[in-house]
Amino acid sequence: MSYQITVQPSGRSFVAEADETLLDAALRQGLTLPYGCKDGACGACKGKVVSGTVDHGKAQLHALKDDEKAAGLALYCCAKANSDLIIECKQLGSVNDIPVKTLPSRIEKLEKLAPDVIEMHLRLPASERLQFWAGQYIDILLKDGKKRSFSLANAPHDDAVLQLHIRHVPGGLFTEQVFGTMKVRDILRFNGPHGSFYLREESTKPMILLAGGTGFAPIKAIVEHAIAENCQRPMHIYWGAKAKVDLYQDALPQQWAAEHANITYVPVLSEPSAEDAWTGRTGFVHAAVVADFPDLSGYQVYACGSPVMIEVAKRDFVTTSKLPEEEFFADVFSYSAN
Repeated sequence: MSYQITVQPSGRSFVAEADETLLDAALRQGLTLPYGCKDGACGACKGKVVSGTVDHGKAQLHALKDDEKAAGLALYCCAKANSDLIIECKQLGSVNDIPVKTLPSRIEKLEKLAPDVIEMHLRLPASERLQFWAGQYIDILLKDGKKRSFSLANAPHDDAVLQLHIRHVPGGLFTEQVFGTMKVRDILRFNGPHGSFYLREESTKPMILLAGGTGFAPIKAIVEHAIAENCQRPMHIYWGAKAKVDLYQDALPQQWAAEHANITYVPVLSEPSAEDAWTGRTGFVHAAVVADFPDLSGYQVYACGSPVMIEVAKRDFVTTSKLPEEEFFADVFSYSAN
């Protein structure tokens, strides 16, 4: 059984299944509500149930007192609907609404996706969750005050673990450890979320999603978030890499395109090897976009990759394809060797 949940004062609505919390249902459908621990302990997601009834679940007494329950308050991370509901809650509207935290995390998984790319999964303490916008990044905190920035590859509704795509940088202080000595269950501290690279949901324009190498990570997060909220805007994904092995999760955008009529996917290789037997597009990935879209005046572009790729893409999209400069959003991946 499912129930209709209406959020005041925004008037937005979503559907909650009987066995899922109101917060999980909202996040699954792209509504960003405030939360902290997701475990009924912190009270950050507390709000009023204006009409209807809920099961308060595992809400802890110190976070939701009996008199607050009697007054109609609930913790949305624990409450499950018993009927259609009207609830009061401030929806987060900008990156400034989300608190930046410094947290410990434990490495849960290290999976080599390509010879020089590892997917790292970080699990937070049971009492903590990181709220973020799809496309944002975190800073891994190293010794002596150094830090390394990595985009989150998972969407906000899928936050049981944080996913990072880490490319090996020869001589890199952090990546040498990731590819050499680091192991599952090691502890890492990070600070975040950061960045203004996220989906502008108020727009109805079709999107070009341009990724170079591990720039696919935040693009993946944005697309998975858009799918979760049933976004029907056309999404054209272009992923550029040197060789076929560098398209380390190629099957995933292929699956998106097969399952969603509004999504297309074009992989582009700049230097395919003979072993690749590549019959797809070649050259620079941004040039493929220019060839396919000579007029970008009605589009938004989300681009993530190396500084050179971002610079050239912006120049050509704006000057050649008539993209409005304010509709170009970018996350530049730069690397520190020491």
